[in-house]
Amino acid sequence: MGVAGSPSIRLRALDLVTDRTLTEFDLDKLLDALLGGVRELLAVDTATVLLVDRGGGHLVARATSGLEEEVYQGARVPLGRGFAGRVAAQREPVQIGRVDESTVVNPLLWKHGLHSLLGVPMIAEGELTGVVHVGSTVSRRFTDEEVEALRLVADRLAVAVYVDRTRTERAAAALLQESLLPGRLPATEGWEFATRYVAGAGSGVGGDWYDVFELPGDRIGVVIGDVVGSGLTAAVIMGRLRSALRAYALEYPDPAVVLGKLDRKASHFEHDTMATVAYAVIDTATHTMSLSLAGHLRPVFAAVGEQARFVAAPVDPPIGFDLRGTGRRATTFEVPAGALVVFYTDGLVERRDQDLDMGLERLREAVAPTSPEAACIRVMATMVGDQQATDDIAVMAMRHRP
Repeated sequence: MGVAGSPSIRLRALDLVTDRTLTEFDLDKLLDALLGGVRELLAVDTATVLLVDRGGGHLVARATSGLEEEVYQGARVPLGRGFAGRVAAQREPVQIGRVDESTVVNPLLWKHGLHSLLGVPMIAEGELTGVVHVGSTVSRRFTDEEVEALRLVADRLAVAVYVDRTRTERAAAALLQESLLPGRLPATEGWEFATRYVAGAGSGVGGDWYDVFELPGDRIGVVIGDVVGSGLTAAVIMGRLRSALRAYALEYPDPAVVLGKLDRKASHFEHDTMATVAYAVIDTATHTMSLSLAGHLRPVFAAVGEQARFVAAPVDPPIGFDLRGTGRRATTFEVPAGALVVFYTDGLVERRDQDLDMGLERLREAVAPTSPEAACIRVMATMVGDQQATDDIAVMAMRHRP
């Protein structure tokens, strides 16, 4: 066992966190190894890691050495409250010499006979990932060197948690997004569809999505949208909006009403969320399309023998702004035989070195009344070419078959 205050504590802490064998461990084994090592290093009775939960409002016990009940019982500490909550809120080391209901939230700590606690924040890439604290059943004052040693361990833990969480979130978001995109497009007599989806370079999984579904009464629902943000959070919100829109689409034939309902739902339940959405309903009997735009770019329309143009539809504010008082608008237009309509997200036309109007004009010129698959090929070749996209791109082309 190490001697408290020993000059070698910092060097021993460095040896502990730089041990090459740790790189072979998954997160749980790494937490166990480091917590066991820090108990021996600081001659303490307990060592615990609490991680910030998904909502960012609580710390949840994830791993411990010497206080297993804390993990088994799912101990939670609100940020800013109690000992661990103070460490998280202040982002600075905190130590206390009295452990009772007046200083800590979790009764397990004083029931375990702890008298002294030292906690330090776990911060990686400027993000608070959690708190690591150690406890002793005897009264003691942790030295500056011991505090620094625990900080070194906390930094190593923070990086491990951050990397693991980032990797896990990316994998989960990619899987979720893939499951939400339609596996097959409707095979409807008189109409044909084609789509493209490309993730942006370095942006992770974003919130772009598209959907095509059959509705009662010879109708087809067509949706394309973009949730602001990226990663698992955007993918989860995307999934909620997609499911809600499908449900509203079954109840209300007017796309403007559907987007109004979706806006109300998002404004009430999805706080701090914004998404652009274009929703259209194709009537296969009359060959018309009713379109409502919530902050989304206008689709391109190309009829046989005519120059491609942007659909003259009003653009209302994005989803996430509560517009129950003013409502939303829809435009209905005819789609004659052979005509093509192309929906897309802003990643297709926006570039850092290019004016948006230039990108839109390039897209318009690239659209011609060909088959949807040929249209997607030409649009992607023109707008993306051999340059990897920096933002997610979704494209959806549909044609009234001649």
